[in-house]
Amino acid sequence: DLMELIRRIRDFGITVVLIEHDMKLVMNICDAVTVLNYGQKIAAGTPAEIQRHPQVIEAYLGREA
Repeated sequence: DLMELIRRIRDFGITVVLIEHDMKLVMNICDAVTVLNYGQKIAAGTPAEIQRHPQVIEAYLGREA
């Protein structure tokens, strides 16, 4: 329901700033994403760019030992 509401608002030409941890929602609705790690910006770009960004992967999935 939330995703549909945000889409309807966006379709009116209104910018929506979304702060969310639900990655399915973020990746399916956002045109641009900024990722913070402990309050520091580590990446910005399209959802596709963010999914491939090495610092985002490390921050959220960890790094191999």
